[in-house]
Amino acid sequence: MKTRSFLITAAMLLVLNLTLRAQNSQTLYHMNLPQAHLLNPAYKPSGKFYIGFPGMTDVNINVTNNFLNFSDVFLKGLQPNDSVLSFLYSDFDVDGFIDKLGRYNSVEPRASVQLFGIGFSAGKDFYGYIDITEKIDGSLVFPKELFEMAFRGNDAFVGSAVDLSSFDMEMKYYRDVSLGFSKNITPKLRIGVQGKMLFGIASMSMDTKTLKVLANSNDLHSVETDVTLNVSGPVRFIADEENHVDDLESFDDRFDDAGEVMRELSGTKNMGLGINLGAEYQVTDKIAVSASVTDLGYINWKSDLTGVYSKGTIEFSNYNIEDVYNGDITFEEFAEALADTLSNALMVCNDCRPFKTTLPVGVTLAGKYDISDKFSVGLVSYSRIREKQLKEALTISGNLNLGNMFSTSLSYTACNYSYNNIGAGLALRLGFFQFYVIADRIPLKWSEVEKTSGSF
Repeated sequence: MKTRSFLITAAMLLVLNLTLRAQNSQTLYHMNLPQAHLLNPAYKPSGKFYIGFPGMTDVNINVTNNFLNFSDVFLKGLQPNDSVLSFLYSDFDVDGFIDKLGRYNSVEPRASVQLFGIGFSAGKDFYGYIDITEKIDGSLVFPKELFEMAFRGNDAFVGSAVDLSSFDMEMKYYRDVSLGFSKNITPKLRIGVQGKMLFGIASMSMDTKTLKVLANSNDLHSVETDVTLNVSGPVRFIADEENHVDDLESFDDRFDDAGEVMRELSGTKNMGLGINLGAEYQVTDKIAVSASVTDLGYINWKSDLTGVYSKGTIEFSNYNIEDVYNGDITFEEFAEALADTLSNALMVCNDCRPFKTTLPVGVTLAGKYDISDKFSVGLVSYSRIREKQLKEALTISGNLNLGNMFSTSLSYTACNYSYNNIGAGLALRLGFFQFYVIADRIPLKWSEVEKTSGSF
């Protein structure tokens, strides 16, 4: 059946450039580093004071993907370019790919750079800290039915409406300014609280009320839509005379010099609040347990609002991925024709309203057993909650901490249907400086990729 057109593009084009798989930085949790309070605000490092500056402290890049492997995108043994995309070949293992999908399939790119951090001990057990961090957080969510219709056609769905309203897209760039402390409540119980002021810089958020594919038995299929893409940032959608999307204009004059850039990045019109909560309990001299809830928060977006929407019925006809299989058209021609159809279905919002985004919440449960005063084994369970999605990662680690001078950890993590995640961390103090590097997934198997002139 010829129903694979827009489904293939929506499901695959947006994720081809994001095929890494990683998880939350849990190797850090039981290392003696000041940055561990970002995972649990109750944590108190052994050092009495630290200060961090841009490029010298915490830099984190993390792309979580719970359904794609490299082999799902590129054919094994060939150069990775647009002519060897696995899903465009008739012998692609469709059943194997579909069977491993979950209800919600997502790609979540995240990045953070700490601009400034300071932590200090005071009195017997008080620890305070201030952090200023630039953060990027995104999410692309694809329902399983999207892939089923794209690869298997609509035979199983003829005469019914397939609900794809769980398809979601969000990306936000914001500054996190936080102030926190931790303190012993009893000799065994320690709590921590970290309050956050959030300053939004740019955001893109999809609001999907209706997205249903009406599957027909002929070459024509239709999509009922009530979808809005809200945008806050230095861009503006340009409409043609019929209010369809004609172009996207960027406000380049805001980046002409350093002063303009600083004003753009230090705006306070998009504000929000957040909080982190944590606790540690010393069960015995050798056993400790801890828990935390992080990133309970939201941002209200009010400045530089623009957006597009689609409301009504979109008709698709004469699009067939088999034409690509047969060589009648190229994939670029196929995608371009489809993009033209989609652009005609999108209208520019003339009265954009402020919108709100929430932060994905992290829930951590952990335990540690001290084999000696320098070596311990730890267990960390981390759950990440984003609206209806729940992702779980479980990490076991062996940790060696030699005071403030040296710390290392070797970890194993099971997450995202992946069970070969070996991680490691190493921290070394040289005078007033502390250097550390942490990887939650060290590839155990490498594939050779060839590159020739004019291709990639």
